[in-house]
Amino acid sequence: MKKLSARAAATLAVPGRHSDGDGLYLVVDASGARRWLFLFRWQGKLKEMGLGSLSAVSLSEAREKAAAARQIRKSGKNPIEHRRNAREERLTAVTFGTFAEEVVRSLSQGFRNDKHKAQWSSTLKTYAGPLYDKLIDEISTADVLHVLTPIWQTKSETASRLRGRIERVLDAAKAKGLRTGENPALWRGHLDKLLPARRKLTRGHHAAMPFEDVPAFMADLRSRNALAGLALQFCILNASRSGEVLGARWSEIDRKTKVWTLPAMRMKAGIEHRVPLTDAALTILDQAEVVRCSEYVFPGQKQSRPLSIMAMEMMLRRMKVEVTVHGFRSSFRDWAGECTAFPREIAETALAHVVGDATERAYRRGDALEKRRTMMEAWSAYVSIFEPVSIPLNATEFK
Repeated sequence: MKKLSARAAATLAVPGRHSDGDGLYLVVDASGARRWLFLFRWQGKLKEMGLGSLSAVSLSEAREKAAAARQIRKSGKNPIEHRRNAREERLTAVTFGTFAEEVVRSLSQGFRNDKHKAQWSSTLKTYAGPLYDKLIDEISTADVLHVLTPIWQTKSETASRLRGRIERVLDAAKAKGLRTGENPALWRGHLDKLLPARRKLTRGHHAAMPFEDVPAFMADLRSRNALAGLALQFCILNASRSGEVLGARWSEIDRKTKVWTLPAMRMKAGIEHRVPLTDAALTILDQAEVVRCSEYVFPGQKQSRPLSIMAMEMMLRRMKVEVTVHGFRSSFRDWAGECTAFPREIAETALAHVVGDATERAYRRGDALEKRRTMMEAWSAYVSIFEPVSIPLNATEFK
């Protein structure tokens, strides 16, 4: 046993088989190439089992492989057939990537919108890529740390979400019997002992425009012949979230009752929300009707997709104002609180915020639609105090 040394294995030049002992040989070909070979007898016949080239398998690794093959032989199995069967099983085994995609498809049925589904997929593909080709039952703590460590301090929130999503995928795999043991992505009692405390995201307020400046801004916005401009006006007039506006469908609009009904699945709180449409909001819908080409009120480049999520933000950049689309909700709230006598809960309901505790909400079944309509008409009048600029309603001119 162990007749060869690492130096000898690297320098032997005589073609032929050079024994290391107990069935392990280094084969030197006439070309000078070196490879490992394990010889054993099976059913009275001499069998040759290749263990890899010297460039890929070191002497110590070759000895380990030969020892494993001897153990398989002693158990009454053919090491070559055993390896072949293992390879076939590996080809049909489930990888992390394959199973992660299956989990995302399953979970997406409960997501409120396509954005959440896209975030799940993109986070895993972007940052957990090294795990995708690994078998789901072979993912280890070292593998998880390999993808988390580079972004743990620099992209704390993303890293935290990534860890949680990896944990969710591995938990689902265990529930399906695809892996056993503890989850290597578990935080409490496991990764919290191996990773430093992450930096908490400092959550500031969305940059908002003082409500006193909104009327002048709206006048400027109305002068811009762009679909993104119409969407932004609609967003401001209704104090809506950008996702609610971009995902608006014509089927949700009832012109007769002047109500826009957003289904629960599209709302952050998961509750159906009715928006009273003012005359100004209906005028915007009339303008959007000019470019109507899909189910979406504000269609994107592709007929089956709405306007890009960045469209309104880019409009703000072109107008050179350093605020966010979401910030106009704060502008509306400040106006309602400082310039009107509308009750707080009416303003909060207009923003689709959940108001009061569970008991209070149980007794308040209505959504104060008509009271909110009066408030939104007042807001519309306030932001439209400057004369609107006439713009052509030509579908080919929208950009």
